[in-house]
Formats: sequence, C-alpha cells, structure tokens
Amino acid sequence: MAPSRSKHANQTCVIPGGFTVLSLQFSTDIVAQHKICVKEHRVRAEKTTQRPLDRTLFVLNIPPYCSEGVIKELFSQFGPVQSVELREKPGSFEHSGPKLAKYFTPAQKQRFRVGYIVFQKAISITAVKSHPHDVPLVVSTEQRPVWTGLQKWIHQYKQSFAQPDKLQEAVDTFMQDYDTRKEQEAERQKEEAEEQLEDEEGWVKVTRGKSGTKTRPHSEVSNQKALQKESRKRKRKELMNFYTWQHRNTQKEHIAELRKKFEEDKQRIALLRAQRKFRPY
Repeated sequence: MAPSRSKHANQTCVIPGGFTVLSLQFSTDIVAQHKICVKEHRVRAEKTTQRPLDRTLFVLNIPPYCSEGVIKELFSQFGPVQSVELREKPGSFEHSGPKLAKYFTPAQKQRFRVGYIVFQKAISITAVKSHPHDVPLVVSTEQRPVWTGLQKWIHQYKQSFAQPDKLQEAVDTFMQDYDTRKEQEAERQKEEAEEQLEDEEGWVKVTRGKSGTKTRPHSEVSNQKALQKESRKRKRKELMNFYTWQHRNTQKEHIAELRKKFEEDKQRIALLRAQRKFRPY
C-alpha cells in the first residue's frame, strides 16, 4: 500500500468543468480542511483591463473568514497579486464608482463567495493550477493571524470607533476626488456642447443678440430646424375657410384636382383597351 500512496501523492485534482481543487487549512492546529475550486478566467464577452484573460483566476467556495486581504496574502506565494475581487455570485465587472472608506460602507453579510484574483504575471496561473491538492494552504499563521469567533467580534468592535484625525483625512480625500470628478464631467459636457454646435462642414454661425445678453452660436442645421418649427406653428395658427374667398378657392382647387384625376383615369382606360386582344371564344 505504501508504493500506491506515494504514487498518488503531490498530484493535482481536476474535476469536470476544468476546475482545480485546492485545500485550505485554517491553521496548523486544526486538522479539518476546506476545499476551493480554481479555474483560469476566460470569458470572451468580457474584455476589460480589470480582468485580463491571461492573468485572472476564478475561485469558487471561498469561506466567510477569508477577506480580500487574506486571499491576497494566501495566493501571493504563487506570484505577486495585482487585485482581488470578492462577490456573492459570478458576473461581469461593474464599476461601482469611487471606493468609499470603511467608515461609510455598511457591514457585509458573512457568506461563501466567489472571487477574481488578478496576478501581475501569467505564469502565476500555471503555478496555482499545478499546486498539489494534498498540500493545504494555511490561512492563519503567526505572521498573519485571522480572527474568528469571539476574538473577531472584539476586534471588530474596537475597530468600529473612528479616530477623528483619520476620519477627517478620509472625508478630505473623498471631497477632493469628488471635486475632481465634477470638474472633469463639466469639461466633458462643455466639449460635447461645442461639438454639437458645429455643422457638418465645421462652420459655426455666430449671431448677435440684445445688448447686455450673451448670445449662443447657431449652426446652419439648427437654423433650418428652427425655421421649420416656426413654419409648422404658423400653419397651425392660420384660420382655414374663415373668409368667403378662402372657401371659394378651396372648392376650386378641389374641383381641379377631381378633373385631373378624371383625365388620368380616361387615359389609363384607353391604354388598356388598346392593349386588349380580340378573343371571340
């Protein structure tokens, strides 16, 4: 039995779907192990810089006690980690805006999650997939302890008190980023408005308004649209068949139209008669 045991030792475990099974061990004192499934992230429809296809690892069944920092430290042994993203279920990358400080984010529910680990080098993906399943990855060590149970609650309670200087620093940083985003958005809207004012040939017509008022340049296309709109309004305001001469002219135009159609019908019938062949039987 010993030779067969050594034969199957230090081998990778690949399950259907192309997932490689890795073992997690919370600490060296605990014998129980947890299994996670990893696979190279390859989604053709998703081509974003946040998840490059050749350097992103997709992880399933991540336990609740593993945060993004813990996952980053745990997989750093295979190569430098660029970023870690934990989610409740798989999905495409969604930009959720600026990242808020921990003082302004609600506490997340503890549950099993999926993760996307982005390495700095593509060779790290191969190193993870070739890791033996019988060699567990230790989560909590003396160098990086992970709090659980009562110790975790006490640690979270102590961390919940915000220091005034750090809180003020987080608020100032957020307001600076907010002002920068607003300035960039205003500049972008201004550029779009200027591009819309230009006509197809690139010419801009500038009109002069009343004294003391700021006028806005109008293009030829916008002027044509304004004239058409005014003409439609004017036609709606006109009183049709209000005067006697208007009613008389309308009747004349109607009779002329009927005569024109009658003549066209006569010509069409004469053409059909000329084309008809004599068939007595």
